[in-house]
Amino acid sequence: MQSPPHLAVCRSNKSPWVCLTCSSVHCGRYVNGHAKKHYEDAQVPLTNHKKSEKQDKAQHTVCMDCSSYSTYCYRCDDFVVNDTKLGLVQKVREHLQNLENSAFTADRHRKRKLLENSTLNSKLLKVNGSTTAICATGLRNLGNTCFMNAILQSLSNIEQFCCYFKELPAVELRNGKTAGRRTYHTRSQGDNNVSLVEEFRKTLCALWQGSQTAFSPESLFYVVWKIMPNFRNGASTVVTAIFGGILQNEVNCLICGTESRKFDPFLDLSLDIPSQFRSKRSKNQENGPVCSLRDCLRSFTDLEELDETELYMCHKCKKKQKSTKKFWIQKLPKVLCLHLKRFHWTAYLRNKVDTYVEFPLRGLDMKCYLLEPENSGPESCLYDLAAVVVHHGSGVGSGHYTAYATHEGRWFHFNDSTVTLTDEETVVKAKAYILFYVERQAKAGSDKL
Repeated sequence: MQSPPHLAVCRSNKSPWVCLTCSSVHCGRYVNGHAKKHYEDAQVPLTNHKKSEKQDKAQHTVCMDCSSYSTYCYRCDDFVVNDTKLGLVQKVREHLQNLENSAFTADRHRKRKLLENSTLNSKLLKVNGSTTAICATGLRNLGNTCFMNAILQSLSNIEQFCCYFKELPAVELRNGKTAGRRTYHTRSQGDNNVSLVEEFRKTLCALWQGSQTAFSPESLFYVVWKIMPNFRNGASTVVTAIFGGILQNEVNCLICGTESRKFDPFLDLSLDIPSQFRSKRSKNQENGPVCSLRDCLRSFTDLEELDETELYMCHKCKKKQKSTKKFWIQKLPKVLCLHLKRFHWTAYLRNKVDTYVEFPLRGLDMKCYLLEPENSGPESCLYDLAAVVVHHGSGVGSGHYTAYATHEGRWFHFNDSTVTLTDEETVVKAKAYILFYVERQAKAGSDKL
């Protein structure tokens, strides 16, 4: 295969896809769609002979993204990550990577010189008089996987969680003739030897090895699709041990006063943004007070009178009655995941709640939301921010996700393949969508929200 030329039809340099049959390069479906048209044109038989027609229709169905090296089959209308018996797809990947490396060697050398001569830039940080390179690795976007990438980067910076997986021994998923070979999975595969834990472990290990090339989580992505239907039970796992908490739900009948209590496990808390703050879109906007995370938590735990559509079935009255509801936190998790409800649905409208919500980087105090705060130690209810996921854009079904996370005292911004150093001032201005708070250890300071 020769070095990829300009795109064959439209001469665009955006989203190049190479046909794995004839090596022609065309633009992807989100540019002008010439790669797909190339496949469609190839399905028209060139001769009237049945044999030729069968051969022609079997060709030009698989192409590869020259940027992410993801492979796509137009006949299946899906990404594929398995290889041929001879490993031909991997050979194409390696060839494209070599082309990319040779084409950008001079440019990378120039950038490296600039970095070496710069005292402050997005890739280097001065620590105790010495310059340290960023060791974080980005994640390739496989096509609308920015949310998954943001969550993975967030989890990779939660030490209690990621260390469990990173310290596990590697697992060989196949043996015999394929021993030692990288294993790929697709949603249609019948292979039962699929390990979500193993793929997750490999992904987490790859994120802080200092590679300048973004890691592709395609194997993890397809294993998730295969395994997901099996997540139906509530068995205790490392996830529930770290993220799991318990809520007490109190419901009181307003007619007879009967009280009902129920304990519900949770892995995250979904918080409404109070309606009185929804016009406040930035921290510096003057019309009214700024919404804080405390306002959202208070709204979640305050006593609420249920409306006519949520009547409570009172066992004493033996019919549905008006009632009140209140949540208490019976047990706090080691890692507190808070989800701000930024997407609002009604019968006729779907929109994004773009309100700025002020949140603390350190010392989030959860004691006042506990069912029995007197049984908690002075430091056991304080949480420090580990990561925050942000949704960019105004649409419900569109936009882009990135993440901020702290690692060894420094804040990073993770935007798919790109990782940059940032600062606390930038982080606190973000319009948070998901916040990950880690329980503070007793030896830490005591500032509170």
